[in-house]
Parts: sequence; structure tokens; C-alpha cells
Amino acid sequence: MAASIAATAAVPVIRVRGLVSRFGAQVVHNGLDMDVVPNEIFGIVGGSGTGKTVLLRTILGLRSPDAGTVEMYGQDVQRLAAVDRSSLVRSYGVTFQNGALISSLTVAQNIQLPLREYYPASESTLEELADLNLALVGLAHDDGKKFPSQLSGGMVKRAALARALALEPKLLFLDEPTAGLDPISAAAFDELLLYLHSQLRLTVVMITHDLDTLFLTCSRVGVIVDGHMITDTLDGLLQNQTPWIRDYFHGARARAAGGPAAAKDTHG
Repeated sequence: MAASIAATAAVPVIRVRGLVSRFGAQVVHNGLDMDVVPNEIFGIVGGSGTGKTVLLRTILGLRSPDAGTVEMYGQDVQRLAAVDRSSLVRSYGVTFQNGALISSLTVAQNIQLPLREYYPASESTLEELADLNLALVGLAHDDGKKFPSQLSGGMVKRAALARALALEPKLLFLDEPTAGLDPISAAAFDELLLYLHSQLRLTVVMITHDLDTLFLTCSRVGVIVDGHMITDTLDGLLQNQTPWIRDYFHGARARAAGGPAAAKDTHG
């Protein structure tokens, strides 16, 4: 708990203030605030239609907010010049829910894509770097020769993670990283994430519905409710009496995931 308190006092890597996101007459975010501090694993949860992916896309600069500001490393994402935006993009990695690997390329070629765009190098160097990133996520050299369709669901997630880490970012965005995985593969991914977070000193922002993942990996969690975000440690959220939060963290699925006991063991 002391580490979480210390982290909260750090200068935010991501700072969102007064975010408003509209789609016609529908207001998804209505003055949402969010801070992510260095070296934490920050989980984002919320019910269907609360705009979790919209929030991620806005942070990444893929969508303009209707009001409010988004800062990454102290820079307003919407006001960056092209050269500064390019530099910012190189500072983070992203994985999407379905992996988003290009089906016509091998796994190694997928991993090499960001390297080819930002750091031109010889083919032998690119091959070596792809192998290093495959090993980093627990995949073999021969897996790099396969096409995405030849991989299991868990391997696709790891391959996407290898590509996201290719430029050695310190900030990592994960959109539902364990969605669609069986419990064993999901648990293995969680352990991999904790290992990489520790070894690479990553700051991680993760959208997830997986309660096991939340209880095992997250330092803090931001819950989107009624267009706003309520952020706390898991211990704090377990005491929160907001109806959706109470139902989410104390319902049958939470109890099956280990619920309050798991959160206490992991973060207490």
C-alpha cells in the first residue's frame, strides 16, 4: 500500500481533465478526469457503452475531445506539431483487443513494422531485434516464421505485445489483453505482464473486464460511472458504495475471481 501512496504523489505520465466526448446527442464522458503516474499498472473498467475504448483513442490522439484536455508527458496531445507527435508515438506501445496483427505478414514481419517505420536498419538487425522481442514475450524463433492464423489466441496476444514493445517504450496501452483467452492462458499473460512491468519499468494503462487480471496486476483502477471516473486502489474501491462499483466488485463473478481476499493478498 505504501508504494501506491507514493506513486499517487508522482508527476502524472497521463493527465486528463474535464474530458467531454459526444456522439450526436449522446454524452459518453461528461467532465472526466484521470491521472496515470509512472511505473503503475492502471486498470480502466466500466459498463458497456461507458466509453472505455473512446477514452483510449482520445488519449492516443486518434479522436479529438469535444471539450477538456489530454496531456501525455506534460504535452497537450491535440496541440502537438507533427514532429513532436511522431516522437510521442515512439514513446508508447499499444495492443488492441483482437491483436490487430496483419494477416499477410509473418509474426516476425509484424514485429518489425514499427522498427522499419522509425528506425531503418539492415535486414539482419531487424531479424535479430524480432527474435529478441519474441523471446521477451515467451515465443520461440520458429513462431516468428508463422502467420497470425497459425497461432493460438494466447500466442496472438503475445505476438501483439512483442510488436508493441519493439521500440522499447516506457508506456504501454493494453485494450482487453486477456479477452477470449482460456483461464490458463489468461493467467500466463497476467504473469508475463507483471514480469515485463518489473523488468522494463513500464507504466501500463489497461482496459479490462477480467477481474482476475485486475486483482492480480493493477496498482490502481479507474471506474467510468455516469460519464466520470472514480479512481482508487482496489482496497479503496472494495469499500466504495457507488451501486455499479459495489455490484462489480462484490458480485458473483468477483467472488469467483477471489474478490476482496485476492485484492488484499495482492496489494495489502
